[in-house]
Amino acid sequence: MSDVIVIGAGLAGMVAACEAASRGRKVALLDQEGPQSMGGQAFWSLGGLFMVDTPEQRRMGIRDSADLALSDWLGSAQFDRPEDANPRKVAEAYIDFAAGEMRSWLRALGMRWFPVVGWAERGGAQAHGHGNSVPRFHVTWGTGPGVVAAFEHQLRTHVEQGRITLHFRHRVTDLIVEHGIVTGVTGQVLIPDTAERGKPTSRAVASDFTLRAGAVIVTSGGIGGDHQMVRAQWPVDRLGPPPQRMVAGVPAYVDGQMQQVAHQAGAAIINPDRMWHYTEGLANWDPIWPNHGIRILPGPSSLWFDALGQRMEAPFLPGFDTLGTLKRILSTGHEHSWFILTQKIIEKEFALSGSEQNPDLTSGKWSAVLRARLAGKGAPAPVEAFKQHGEDFVVAETLEALVAGMNRLTPDTPLDLADLRRQIRARDSQLTNPFAKDAQINAIREARNYRGDKLIRTARPHAILDPANGPLIAVRLNILTRKSLGGLHTDPTGQVLRADGSAFHGLFAAGEVAGFGGGGYHGYNALEGTFLGGCIFSGRAAGRAV
Repeated sequence: MSDVIVIGAGLAGMVAACEAASRGRKVALLDQEGPQSMGGQAFWSLGGLFMVDTPEQRRMGIRDSADLALSDWLGSAQFDRPEDANPRKVAEAYIDFAAGEMRSWLRALGMRWFPVVGWAERGGAQAHGHGNSVPRFHVTWGTGPGVVAAFEHQLRTHVEQGRITLHFRHRVTDLIVEHGIVTGVTGQVLIPDTAERGKPTSRAVASDFTLRAGAVIVTSGGIGGDHQMVRAQWPVDRLGPPPQRMVAGVPAYVDGQMQQVAHQAGAAIINPDRMWHYTEGLANWDPIWPNHGIRILPGPSSLWFDALGQRMEAPFLPGFDTLGTLKRILSTGHEHSWFILTQKIIEKEFALSGSEQNPDLTSGKWSAVLRARLAGKGAPAPVEAFKQHGEDFVVAETLEALVAGMNRLTPDTPLDLADLRRQIRARDSQLTNPFAKDAQINAIREARNYRGDKLIRTARPHAILDPANGPLIAVRLNILTRKSLGGLHTDPTGQVLRADGSAFHGLFAAGEVAGFGGGGYHGYNALEGTFLGGCIFSGRAAGRAV
């Protein structure tokens, strides 16, 4: 019999297992996938972490503090429900961690960060509202695999020393509850499957199993791979009707089933209607999982048009307000939108989310980064590959040819050439002197005041319709499913609660299945770098509590 069972070998589960083992607990770590999927969604990530007042920030001239970060967080979270008490406590504790020991603790585990701190989710409205006031997105050298490796090394040491046992292809179907206390799990052992990481695996059953322990920690992830469940929980009142077509930012096994198992056993779920989906999704031309989507991480210069061909107004600009932009797009009655840009913009500003789309950063080698992003001709190779092969890209020398190509992609919502030309010309006219009334032009100029953006993320302002800056590029953007912001209700230690607020003894949760802590420590909006950060923080808390 183990002391602790951890369900899910993603980042939160790895951290929880290591922390429990470090305290002398005997841990059984279970996952329905095989060993090739160790690290879960963290492996596919860009490896960004939300940290506060770091040496990397200070070297870039960024003045940050815990007080400013908390103000930004609370302005973004907009906690407004009685059940937000625990999520808020977790958020406040995370800010203390992110401004305190987080960096030194992770550095001691071998993690390092790219020196240019990213400025994600800028908000763009009011100082007390949503958004990061300063850059806080710290990209880990090695991206997601680098984050996973730091904890996998620790985990393997515990395995070798007998403190952790690994049980892959073990799918939990029930919690054992005795006298109101969780005392173990039952489930099915799936047949071995060596499919590539992220690919669908067999659900054929080889046998049943039962394991018992003094505590169970659920770290099984979110619901983004089950689009039917996403639509069922979609906040229609806040965002409009759910899209009928979405691309998947996570593999199919991210299906929320373990969360439902815990709920049926008596665990409370709160804030299921809070979720985080991106508006800049591309259909992957070289997919790994079904309906595989990739997100563009845009700089500030692409012109963003809705499906009807109307340029999006501030703060619905690239990189500013994800959920506000999602609502704005869906308000047209359509699910897609468009970027129009130039070759100069794509070369300087386009990046793609994911470790596999950033081989230079994933390699952890400066030479690779310099070749790909500063010394090379053209956009980074993965971006150029999407431009050449991706079904959502149109490339043309003239606006007439560009719009014709766009209309071939979306014949049911044809765009008007004359109207697009009028809007783009109006924007280009704002570049003739240092003054402008165009919010996006002013945002571009502000971005270039930050050394990091000027160096690698923001193109020099230029006229879109000047052929010298071409060719012209249009990108059809899809809704991309990604994260659950609500989940199992926990206290700040990870203790799962029942619907009446009492402790569900023996049961803990961490990571996305628990809304990254508390049942939704983001509130309504995320500030980026807080997903991996939340997995690490909540996994650490649960592992130290059992």
